[in-house]
Amino acid sequence: QVQLVESGGGLVQAGGSLRLSCAASGGTGSRYFMGWFRQAPGKEREFVAAISWTGGSTNYADSVKGRFTVSRDNAKNTVYLQMNSLKPEDTAVYYCAAGNRGSSLNSVSYGYWGQGTQVTVSS
Repeated sequence: QVQLVESGGGLVQAGGSLRLSCAASGGTGSRYFMGWFRQAPGKEREFVAAISWTGGSTNYADSVKGRFTVSRDNAKNTVYLQMNSLKPEDTAVYYCAAGNRGSSLNSVSYGYWGQGTQVTVSS
């Protein structure tokens, strides 16, 4: 059983930056691929970024490519999402998730989810 706890969310002006963290515990977190998803009010949860368990492979949604960077430190069982050049449309609750089979781009591949952290970007 893996527990995931996100942190680092907050209010930022457009063009600013935030770094989200996701701390894993209760399992061997480094064996999982990790993903970040987000859900804005009235919208479905959407894929943002994912990273393989080695950290050697990453994927991004087109909407965040070139602005967001996902990374992980397996020694600390922590995954990060560096978000730069933030836009008001990035406002959402951000969730990290852990999975070990299937496509890392698909939410159904993830068996463990954090509680989410709010990111609000003002214009």
